[in-house]
Amino acid sequence: MKSLLFLLLSAISASSLGAGAGLQLLEAKVDLEDNASLQRGAKLFVNYCMGCHSLKFMRYQRMGEDLGISDDQLKANLLFAAEKVGERMDIALSKEMGKAWFGVAPPDLSLTGRSRGADWLYSYLLTFYADDNPSRPFGVNNLVFPDVGMPHVLWSLQGYQEYVKTPVEGEVVAEHVERLAPTSEGIAVYKAVEVDDGQGHHETHHVVDELRAGPEASMSPGEYRDSMKDLVNFLVYASEPGKLARTSLGVWVLVFIAFFFALARLLKKEYWKDVH
Repeated sequence: MKSLLFLLLSAISASSLGAGAGLQLLEAKVDLEDNASLQRGAKLFVNYCMGCHSLKFMRYQRMGEDLGISDDQLKANLLFAAEKVGERMDIALSKEMGKAWFGVAPPDLSLTGRSRGADWLYSYLLTFYADDNPSRPFGVNNLVFPDVGMPHVLWSLQGYQEYVKTPVEGEVVAEHVERLAPTSEGIAVYKAVEVDDGQGHHETHHVVDELRAGPEASMSPGEYRDSMKDLVNFLVYASEPGKLARTSLGVWVLVFIAFFFALARLLKKEYWKDVH
């Protein structure tokens, strides 16, 4: 089933729960040499993202060649938005239609892996949670991108996470997420909370909240994290597909340099043997 993934839309308004520049993100630990992971990530992207997001700098055939996917496999499993494997990974949804439907046109994700970074993308995909605030158009929010303007289209995999907050005494003045950590139930949220004690004094408390997987989830938190690593791995590859070739070519360049150095050293000894 094809879903819509409105990734990285503009924030609607400022939020008191800031993720901040100092947020310690979850580590994606992508591996571009893990071909199976890249293939799984490609499948996730095509099935969950390409309803709204394109990779206009990537062609199906190039992806197939890089990831070891034959043309027949592409046609059978990944070629839903095009007719020929030589076509770009584009979508039918126009910017005008996307803006009319959702307020902001869903962006192309060709360079997202480079502009945002793997850890940001990974943390973003893991930190959607249910938010019943009437201002939330799709009933969800995100810790890394507060007031995000997209639905959580991966809810069938992760479920709608519940944001379980640790109670603190006093009136909460401000909150700041410091770091995130995976748990067996979801995500631990380490947070600094500034409270007013009612006498004009502000104190900062460090608490640990939690995002708990929803009952709708078809995957365990660990399985979902692994799937998002695959998706992020693919997006990082798609943002710079030439990196795969450069990595393998770099090994041969180093071998050549080592061989040339050894040859030059032998040649130098031959030239200088009569002098010494």
